[in-house]
Amino acid sequence: MTGRMNRQILLKTRPEGAPSPDNFELTETPIPEPSEGEVLLRILYLSLDPYMRGRMNAAKSYAKPAEIGQPMVGGTVGEIVNSRHPNFSVGDVVLGYGGWQEYAISNGKGLRKLDATIAPVSTALGVLGMPGMTAYVGLLEVGQPKPDETVVVAAASGAVGSVVGQIAKLKGCHAVGIAGGSDKCRFVIGELGFDACVDHRSPDFAKELEAACPKGIDVYFENVGGAVQQTVWPLLNDFARIPVCGLIAQYNATSPMPGPDMFSVLRKRLLLRGFIVSDFAPKQPDFLRDVSEWVRTGRLKYREDIVDGLEKAPASFIGMLQGKNFGKMLVRIAV
Repeated sequence: MTGRMNRQILLKTRPEGAPSPDNFELTETPIPEPSEGEVLLRILYLSLDPYMRGRMNAAKSYAKPAEIGQPMVGGTVGEIVNSRHPNFSVGDVVLGYGGWQEYAISNGKGLRKLDATIAPVSTALGVLGMPGMTAYVGLLEVGQPKPDETVVVAAASGAVGSVVGQIAKLKGCHAVGIAGGSDKCRFVIGELGFDACVDHRSPDFAKELEAACPKGIDVYFENVGGAVQQTVWPLLNDFARIPVCGLIAQYNATSPMPGPDMFSVLRKRLLLRGFIVSDFAPKQPDFLRDVSEWVRTGRLKYREDIVDGLEKAPASFIGMLQGKNFGKMLVRIAV
């Protein structure tokens, strides 16, 4: 690798409010050489996910903030091009956490070998990766849907929401999606098989959501927050469950946003639980077994939104936070 360069996108500054291209910096450094017990990865795909916005802040959270002057954090699929690790060989394709760069060094911890004959390797960052498992454990372990109940999920065409609704249908529920725009709603109903999908941009959003949920809402899978959450709240049934995995509508807020009526939490005996996917790490084998089979047999479908080139990552990430993506957002860095 001597003489070749590794392009990286660094976190240059922390955003105040919505991130901008000025918060990032594209740079080049020599491709590193692995030490004993390490491997060198050539990144094939980079995952762009909403949680990254929180990592750009310095505030204390469940994970360490991204560091100024270092490559932005992110899940990756990479090919091992140099190995000094006994458990990995050149040519292995692995799921890892290489970040926003073309090459990355790993000590092997957390790497998982992928088999392209089972599913495209890009799915390890989406339907068969962290977003898919977030949907699986959030719905089944926290939401605990029962047949004939109504499950509502925001961002229903996205990487997490699309899986939530399809699993809800597999479990015999009435699945209602919320998405931004008529094209996404048509996809959610026509391709993913939801019973209904409501456009949150519609001037009649509240009435249309109520009409789509004639028996109220038993499970609301929360990954948006903001105005969508406020519209859902009055429709919650007694003993409704609310898995909370994200609040994308509120990530860029610079002042507190109006919250739910917490009195109704008491009156309706709601179960409102925030969770991080790693809370349910022991469930990963169940997730991979079930969802891999559902994908293989066509019972669970997925959509990827792929852009080419590392330099596209900042604009694509900013667009994703604005809802401009259609499916799981990925950057293809190499093939």
